[in-house]
Amino acid sequence: MNPALINLLVFGALVALAWLGYRIFGAKDLLQSKIKQEKTLTEDILKQLFHVEESKSKATLDNLAGALQLKRKSIFSVVENMTQSGLVSLDNNSIQLTEEGRLYALRIIRVHRLWEKYLAERTGHQASDWHMLAEKMEHKLSEEQTLKLESTLGNPMFDPHGDPIPNEMGEMSNVEWTPLPSYSLDLPGKIIHIEDEPEVIYKQILDKRLFVGSHIKLIEQNSNEVKFLCEGVEHRFSSIVAANIHVAELNANEIFEENALRLSALTEGEQAEVIGLSKECRGANRRRLLDLGILPGTAIEIDLKSPLKDPVAYRVRNTSIALRKSLSDLILINRS
Repeated sequence: MNPALINLLVFGALVALAWLGYRIFGAKDLLQSKIKQEKTLTEDILKQLFHVEESKSKATLDNLAGALQLKRKSIFSVVENMTQSGLVSLDNNSIQLTEEGRLYALRIIRVHRLWEKYLAERTGHQASDWHMLAEKMEHKLSEEQTLKLESTLGNPMFDPHGDPIPNEMGEMSNVEWTPLPSYSLDLPGKIIHIEDEPEVIYKQILDKRLFVGSHIKLIEQNSNEVKFLCEGVEHRFSSIVAANIHVAELNANEIFEENALRLSALTEGEQAEVIGLSKECRGANRRRLLDLGILPGTAIEIDLKSPLKDPVAYRVRNTSIALRKSLSDLILINRS
């Protein structure tokens, strides 16, 4: 046989094998991608159903699709598969979690809230990013990795928003929250939970630098608006926004500091005494401030302001330290 023809046939065979391999591995990757997408959507649906049932509402295909921002037909087959696998049941067009489905949903919520706690305690990510990043990670961590994360964080019971974190058995602490608009007037309390959805409302709350653990007093309330005092600052929110802030009475050993304010509110020439650090001050930032001697009872005053007034240099224990407003907001003081 002609050598050139042999070479051509060999080349053709190699091309055919390469094409066949590409099709096989491409089909395998596509299948794995579809399986992964269905798993993610299944877990998103389970989590959404859990929240719907916790709010004493009912879920249908239409409102599930709306909540997940998907078309009805996009979730229909997934819900059908979930029914066959025993994760959900259908009753007069209402979709309900089975006991197995509820436990699965709690596992996803557990990872989500632990990861938010990790982001808050161990990273420099902004609070507005925690939810989005945890949404991605909740589908990736194995049970073994989740247990390791939980142990690393010291087995926390609550996430940084104040939501209880389910344990390995799906159990979690009972909480009693009072929405701010329903809280008693002039009764000192503290923020114990801030709802992080919808995002547009959560950002309004973050912009005012309100934190879980902050002491608060409701001073005016009507059907449209609430006015309250928090760490020396008076705020006004619509009742819709304020309903995403949940409050509880102070414990017997907690004292409401009537004249407390944030260090960022101090003006030049004033002297003050540190009361303490906000619970929102975590990780490296907390260690830095404590190492700098910012402790309860420490005298503090403004030493120098930058042209843009951020950062500001404060005099602490005969030392000048520069702090950004984002940090000075987390230091509580009383004017001397």
